[in-house]
Amino acid sequence: MRKICVVTGSRAEFGLMYWVMKGLQADPDIKLQICVTGMHLSPDFGLTYKDIESAGFVIDEKVEMLLSSDTSIGISKSIGLAVISMSEVFERLKPDILFILGDRFEIFSVAIAAMVAKIPIAHCHGGEVTEGVIDEAIRHSITKMSHLHFTSTAKYAKRVIQLGESPDYVYNVGALGIENINKLKLLARNQFEDSIGFKLPERVVLVTFHPVTLENATSEEQFISLLTAMDHFKDIGIIFTKPNADTDGRIIANLIDKYVSQNQKRCVSFISLGQIRYLSSLKYVDMVIGNSSSGLIEVPSFKIPTINIGDRQKGRICAASVINCSPNTSSIIEAINIAYSDSFRKKIKKSSNPYGKYNSSDKIIAVLKTVNLNSILMKSFKDI
Repeated sequence: MRKICVVTGSRAEFGLMYWVMKGLQADPDIKLQICVTGMHLSPDFGLTYKDIESAGFVIDEKVEMLLSSDTSIGISKSIGLAVISMSEVFERLKPDILFILGDRFEIFSVAIAAMVAKIPIAHCHGGEVTEGVIDEAIRHSITKMSHLHFTSTAKYAKRVIQLGESPDYVYNVGALGIENINKLKLLARNQFEDSIGFKLPERVVLVTFHPVTLENATSEEQFISLLTAMDHFKDIGIIFTKPNADTDGRIIANLIDKYVSQNQKRCVSFISLGQIRYLSSLKYVDMVIGNSSSGLIEVPSFKIPTINIGDRQKGRICAASVINCSPNTSSIIEAINIAYSDSFRKKIKKSSNPYGKYNSSDKIIAVLKTVNLNSILMKSFKDI
């Protein structure tokens, strides 16, 4: 049996990989190995490893690596700790292929350990650009350490090849998040309201905002600008989701807590909505406001606006439903007014999602099952 190890460090990442994991778990020719790390094991982020177990998966390894710090020093130390721990995990599990997704520092550590252990790496969502965060350099670094590449658009596939990777091992399969939208049974409005303990007002938005890690000390300033803009719309209800374990993430989390405590009638916040509740919310909110990649990848499939603030996602392909704005109060207010306008609503009803391929997991599993591993570790740089 081919042993395929999936490593996940965050709630969002697990949600994206869910159908690949389910398919591997059900395949009689595959031995699925699961390792969880990062935010999954942190009480501060909801101990979301329990969601993995509740979904019917058996976790083979739990790797503690997050220090109680969101400073650059703390994150650097977490990376080092994870490399040490993951090297020991791979020695025990001895997988034939490592399957990872994305661009977070936890996954960077995993890729380093696997590369040194001579384990072929299959990587999802390479070739993308996010100029405002350290994830940009991490993503491209993981691409160079990886051997199989599953991209979300043809443009991103071309960029992976531009990085010197062989076209024979680059597969444009679409974004895994789109598959979730089509396969998961989402909640009815009353079920969703009950699940979050919040009656949705006539106008309501979802806010998900993360630090821009390549900028210096802007998290507090930018998020206060967003909250000030929301004060301009007192009739709009707000569902907040809290940020990931990034530099200065706690600053944003604390600001959310303070704002919700002062506006309890129209606001609610969550460390993690989880995949079902998050996608269900997109059926009922008027728009998504913030700087999350989900606003560009999944949200356009629901034909609602995304207000993308600042430079965190700068460089990503955007649907017509995305409004890019500066991280200041006046620009955010202007963007919200545009998003609520009849002309913009009509425009996005006819738009399409550039990440909208389907059955991504089946395509990925087919490659993981059949690819010849005999000489895959010896990579040649492909000049173009």
